[in-house]
Amino acid sequence: MTALEHPARADGPPGPPTRIPFPVVDEVARHCLQEAEPETVHIEVHLPGRLDRDRLRAAFAQALRRHPRILMREAPGGWYRRRYEWELTAEPDVEVVTFPPAGRCALRDARTRALTKAPPLSASPPIRLEVVEGAGDVEGSEATDAVGVPAPHGDAEPRRSDGTVLFLTINHTALDGPACLRVLATAAELYGGRDNSPAAPPVRGAEAPHAPEATPSNWSRPARVAPGTPEPSPGNGLLVTELPLPHRPKGSPYTVNDQLMVTTALTLTHWNREHGARPRPLRITMPVDDRPRDAGMPIGNGTRLVEVPFAPEELAAHGSADMPALLHRTATRTRALKSLPRPQLGHGAALLTAPVTPVAWRAALTRGLRRAAAPWTSTTLLSNIGRIPYPLDFGEEAGRAHAVWFSAPARMPRGLTVTTASTAGRLHLALRWSRTLLSHGDGAHLRDLFEHYLHTTEVSGP
Repeated sequence: MTALEHPARADGPPGPPTRIPFPVVDEVARHCLQEAEPETVHIEVHLPGRLDRDRLRAAFAQALRRHPRILMREAPGGWYRRRYEWELTAEPDVEVVTFPPAGRCALRDARTRALTKAPPLSASPPIRLEVVEGAGDVEGSEATDAVGVPAPHGDAEPRRSDGTVLFLTINHTALDGPACLRVLATAAELYGGRDNSPAAPPVRGAEAPHAPEATPSNWSRPARVAPGTPEPSPGNGLLVTELPLPHRPKGSPYTVNDQLMVTTALTLTHWNREHGARPRPLRITMPVDDRPRDAGMPIGNGTRLVEVPFAPEELAAHGSADMPALLHRTATRTRALKSLPRPQLGHGAALLTAPVTPVAWRAALTRGLRRAAAPWTSTTLLSNIGRIPYPLDFGEEAGRAHAVWFSAPARMPRGLTVTTASTAGRLHLALRWSRTLLSHGDGAHLRDLFEHYLHTTEVSGP
């Protein structure tokens, strides 16, 4: 839908707002909202320079109008209604761009707000953009009870302390990270006057189809992330770090995403073994996004979820001789799963959200089924955004993004999500966890394990 097609912008006298029924993903998320662990997506963009406040507000407002599907709020309705609906608005209901006070803890506090305070669904749009000035460093940030930000590993270049960090916080009931990053790229182009078109996606060679392999049944209970040192207060914790991109031999049949998948599986196997958990199959949820990244990208929750299984025995031995075979098997699985046509949340969710009963009844049923299905929920979620496709170039004074982090919600029963993206030749890793499962110290240990196993995937040949 383009701006010209937006119903709220039609010529003539204003009428009642146009309403759009919630898609399946939005409705399921709306049914399962929890105040203790808000369903937020956090995007953190580091720029080397400063931004002009008025110009940024104007550019972001114009970007919202160019992607009008983001200008929406939940329509009010009674318990007996058959659907939740979005109302499309011509303008934002609230000021989206804010500038919190600068200070020693400004970066930490913005991360904390991204985890604890979701933009309300009742105001259009359900996102906010916080601009933290003078916080361009990624080194030396303090850890808190809510979030931890260690210094980057490896040979990271020092960052300028006069930089700026943009925090986009998204209510995941309405939108996902890639869609909002598209809006931010539009704002960067409007602000800086430079082309922020997406880079061409990597070209993958066509491969012969592989015969289906034996994998653990989806009906078997997968491993859970073993509890570490739970904290007394609810909510999510977060740790972000910067790592070198893993080496991959030219012509390898596997991708960096496959290396990250194997790294995540080996990290959790090691963690569970340390904590005395009995070996069980791992299932790792992987979002797949087939949307274009250009200006016509559909805005909303546009990814579909697939689950990548691992048997305990294939993760028990992971020496250098076994790693190529494990990477090849993982690549075969991920390719097969990506190629299968499947509804975003599976066929069951489509039936569950059919508007044949009042939405309040379906909400109660959905929450009950979610609790009953908790033991069969996947072990964790790995969301690899991949190489950030946009320059995110805000012009000469503010510069181009040199680091971009995402994090996805980490509610129980998974209790841990791994989100990765790459910018300027570096891997930006975010670990986010439920504090009823893990502490900041546990997150730091998982980070160290992840870095170790990521290095083990750098085999010398295909």
